[in-house]
Amino acid sequence: MTVRANRNADELQELAMEFPTARTALGPDALVALATEPDADVVLVATPGVAALRATVAALEDGKRVALANKEVLVAAGHLIRRLSGGAGDRLRPVDSEHNGLWQCLIGEDLSAVRRVALTASGGAFREVPLEALPGVTPQHALRHPTWKMGPKVTIDSATLVNKGYEVVEARWLYGLEYEQIDVVYHPESIVHAMVEYVDGSVKAQLAEPDMRLPIQYALLWDRAPSPAPRFDWSAHRTLHFGEIDLRRYACFAVVLDTARSGDLGAMVGLSAADELAVDRFLHGDIAFTDIAPLLQRGAELGARAKRSREPDLDEIVAIDAAVRASLSTPAAVA
Repeated sequence: MTVRANRNADELQELAMEFPTARTALGPDALVALATEPDADVVLVATPGVAALRATVAALEDGKRVALANKEVLVAAGHLIRRLSGGAGDRLRPVDSEHNGLWQCLIGEDLSAVRRVALTASGGAFREVPLEALPGVTPQHALRHPTWKMGPKVTIDSATLVNKGYEVVEARWLYGLEYEQIDVVYHPESIVHAMVEYVDGSVKAQLAEPDMRLPIQYALLWDRAPSPAPRFDWSAHRTLHFGEIDLRRYACFAVVLDTARSGDLGAMVGLSAADELAVDRFLHGDIAFTDIAPLLQRGAELGARAKRSREPDLDEIVAIDAAVRASLSTPAAVA
């Protein structure tokens, strides 16, 4: 087994101690090298942000199967990934619980018979915080997700609901759906992970206790097998809630959807870059939680103005990402 990381040397060292027979390597070049190793069968991409983009493209170009746990790869370069993989399937396996559940609902079905799909959202750490209190919330509070234990970037994206906007974009590229066919439903219990409505009106849903071991195992094996994840107790008395997303609470979600529906691929790259910077600044106390959405909008505008092809290639995507980061790194952009 080979374990490589982009820049987190401390956690890589911890993994090396846990798996002493594993080979380890650090840095962006290490990611590409890992993704194209001759003896690699399935490449699990879990590095957050666009840092995983080159490695994902390299793996697919090398004929590997990719289990994708990263959102930004499809957000910034979904058109490239779909061209290389054909979308969700044996070669491109979604790891996220929502898209993994969506895939399980679609197995054996004709995609032309799909009327619409729904991804569920728990609402993140601030789902019950009064709207007037959102400008003063702290990073420490934001990192206390009510359901899932995740890394800081994904946890903040869950609080802003950027992650759900990203999942809408992912669904577009994974399944070839139109944005009008993709809904997001507020579901705080995180029991139903995805739903598919077919043209006859019937709905298939994937349900499971919130535990990432199940979707990770399914993505890696691409088959059913006994799992250590907790079993769903359908004899238990429980209530499941569903509702619309409150765009007043989740302004970032609205920015992501508006940018995606514009069809401007450069704008999506710029938004993704801006989100990485904004999350980092919020975690360091440099900006307020409510300052994230305006930065995303600014990043999208910069990406839309960038000189590139209508469908930017890998180098153009990397260049747009770097240019937006540089522009938003100025003191004026923070204010």
